[in-house]
Amino acid sequence: MKVSDILSGSTKAYPSLEIVPPMRGMTKNELLESIAPFMEFSPKYINVTSHRDEYEFKSEADGSFSRHLVRNRISETTVCAAIMERYDVEVIPHIICAGTTKEEIESKLDNLEFLGINNIVALRGDSMASEKRFSPTPGGYAYASELVEGIRKYQGSASYQRKRKSEMTSGERYFCIGVGGYPEKHFESPNIETDIANLKKKVDAGADYIITQMFFDNQAYYDFAEKCRQAGIEVPIIPGLKPISSFRQLTMLPETFSLDIPVDLTKAIEEVKDDKAAIYQVGAEWCAMQCKDLIAHGVPAVHFYTMGKSQNITEILKQCF
Repeated sequence: MKVSDILSGSTKAYPSLEIVPPMRGMTKNELLESIAPFMEFSPKYINVTSHRDEYEFKSEADGSFSRHLVRNRISETTVCAAIMERYDVEVIPHIICAGTTKEEIESKLDNLEFLGINNIVALRGDSMASEKRFSPTPGGYAYASELVEGIRKYQGSASYQRKRKSEMTSGERYFCIGVGGYPEKHFESPNIETDIANLKKKVDAGADYIITQMFFDNQAYYDFAEKCRQAGIEVPIIPGLKPISSFRQLTMLPETFSLDIPVDLTKAIEEVKDDKAAIYQVGAEWCAMQCKDLIAHGVPAVHFYTMGKSQNITEILKQCF
């Protein structure tokens, strides 16, 4: 089922989850067992992130250097297929511009269609570790809005085109597309107004809904949603949450995601900084408080960034859903 249909058919807020594809070496069964604790709560869908390939340089005997492709994670499509085999839940792979040509993306879309997956989250993706700023791949998309537009134009693999035309109603589109939004603005944008204008480009290109980056102050989400509506963005805006689980995340999360952590939460964690279990509990309680408040304010769903952890997320799900 498409996320757009789930949203329109839901009478109350529901949870969804996001996982990161495992590093090479983890077995399929290990991955599926790590997801098992979530399934008790019947999440509507599981997002699977996509990570661009990186390169490393190795010295050769003649003194030169050769470039080698490094793939450390299992692909998002493979992970989606594994989840579908075990669990009755929708899966949503992320598709990114970074490191991929238009032709390679179309090939991914063919594979997703073959698996019966018709939900996608379309993102620009990050720059490589060696880059100071994002550089589009030659023959690829430079912006997420271009990627959304490209997915909207997708006609399907040749063997499916006739079947799809006979089964799909006039105007229906195969893929339901989600995009990312940033309540505290994307770190590359000069201001929130410019960032929301860029978000509207993604919606105008055909995005069906928005999932936000994590935030720790709900007012940031409410202000962001209001500004989006004022800018003419009418699609659902799903808040994304992540519980803090370590002292290091007080500095790592703001540095990585360009977000603020409220003073009260910072102080609460600093007070127990030498107690890992206490930090874990403080983070879970804060996130549960956020979730309850968001539901009380009528959000359509709450999306959880699991980062491969289940205990704190399941504690929150027990309290809120």
